[in-house]
Amino acid sequence: MKILIVDDEPLARERIREMLKAETDIESIGEATNGGDAIKKIRKIKPDVVFLDIQMPDMDGFQALGHLDTELLSNIPAIIFATAFDQHALRAFEFHALDYLLKPFDRDRFGAALTRARTQIANHQNGNIADNKIAYLLEQMAAGQVYLEWLTVKKDERIILLKVQNVHWVEAQGNYALLKFEDKSHLLRETMDNLESHLDPRTFVRIHRSTIVNVNQIKELQVWARGEYRVVTHSGKTFTLSRGYRSRFDKFLKKHSLQ
Repeated sequence: MKILIVDDEPLARERIREMLKAETDIESIGEATNGGDAIKKIRKIKPDVVFLDIQMPDMDGFQALGHLDTELLSNIPAIIFATAFDQHALRAFEFHALDYLLKPFDRDRFGAALTRARTQIANHQNGNIADNKIAYLLEQMAAGQVYLEWLTVKKDERIILLKVQNVHWVEAQGNYALLKFEDKSHLLRETMDNLESHLDPRTFVRIHRSTIVNVNQIKELQVWARGEYRVVTHSGKTFTLSRGYRSRFDKFLKKHSLQ
């Protein structure tokens, strides 16, 4: 097997490389440090298996997959996502990943993922490409952006599934994003910029550096001081529509409403 390790952290790449040393069926091991580099090396070396980090500086693992050329769709490698943040798990499987490793993973869990990769490769070589479902997803992505439908939150020994359309608003809280639902709230270790990029812009609009609102929850806008507005939700929650995001909000209204 030809392996490609994609991770911006040197220690994470080294850990996977060390675990692969004990395997006897590895032809070569390549490395990439970001999404752009990963795209180039997937095209060039055509790996059988890609260990793909999700959170990287220039583009995340999902975005990197979306940039693969259509001519590669018939030979997409087995994708094993790896990340320290379990809220990405469900989206990874929406991308039809072969497997998902939550850092830090042990040798047994790593070995199980590699065994699944061997099985998929064998099935593919035998003419059974049904397991390579990610090709179908990339075809869908070529037709339009894919946005989040679900989020996952880990609490104790449980993983809670959250429907994105039920989020009323999102507020930044340090290194976390607070998701507000009708009767409860959940914290995600996620940046506002990255979360916004994965939310459907027809439903969610950024009104402040620290606030994203589901437009279905907005009751009215109130003129305030210094060119700013107050955004009032149906539940009575009030936010500030800052001047920096006013033009973006105006464009949203012009595109999606009659005025």
